[in-house]
Amino acid sequence: MKSESKSSGKKGTKYIAREPDANGIIQYSDVEHETWQRLIERQRKIIPGRACDEYLHGLELLDLPTDRIPQLHEISDVLRRETGWEVARVPALIGFETFFGLLADRKFPVATFIRTPEEFDYLQEPDIFHEIFGHCAMLTNPAFANFTQKYGELGLAASPKERAYLARLYWFTVEFGLMQTSEGLRIYGGGILSSPKETLYALSDEPERFEFDVLDALRTPYRIDIVQPVYYMLNDLQQLQELTEIDLMAKVRQAIELGLFEPRFPPKDAA
Repeated sequence: MKSESKSSGKKGTKYIAREPDANGIIQYSDVEHETWQRLIERQRKIIPGRACDEYLHGLELLDLPTDRIPQLHEISDVLRRETGWEVARVPALIGFETFFGLLADRKFPVATFIRTPEEFDYLQEPDIFHEIFGHCAMLTNPAFANFTQKYGELGLAASPKERAYLARLYWFTVEFGLMQTSEGLRIYGGGILSSPKETLYALSDEPERFEFDVLDALRTPYRIDIVQPVYYMLNDLQQLQELTEIDLMAKVRQAIELGLFEPRFPPKDAA
């Protein structure tokens, strides 16, 4: 879930989320099912040895079909059993209030459209493949699930400026988080795990990687349309659980007072 592009901001989208039929089933075309199949088969080939064990375990629990787009109730059945979460069907673009409110209620928003073959390799809007394959496996993990709910609760009560800082924390954890393990560096962020290019790049020698520090993450600028020049690494997912147990908004206020770090990327119009 890329919360900025998911919100009803300046840019619109050409994509329209699919509505369920009278039986609650969303009908997709053969081309859409084929797109899902191509995406999932491509990504499954490169995540072993790169995704964290918690993600791979969650993926096993979800048991996603490869030949068709799953129905949302199939995902919700697993998430409810494991962590009390579920997925919620939303339009292609939603506002911040809706986004935070759903997370606070342990509901992960999923737009029920899939990218066109013409945008197979990169899509700015988060589609159903990004949301389900990228994020839902991690929502079977209690620490990750609790952190995501807490993020929603804080976002609901935050000011617009505070939300902008919170978005950076979400970006460098839920979307683009890495984790040090006994077997080496692994990925848990859904923005990486749904992208073959970023999956390979994130573990390469190219980007900078730093030990996770909540204040640093809150102060780090990012761009949504490039591979990330900076990643933050957890030691384990318990660090996310610990973030739910501190006064996180005090950290946000401290980050606002200190201000942002200098970006490690060029301005968009100069890129």
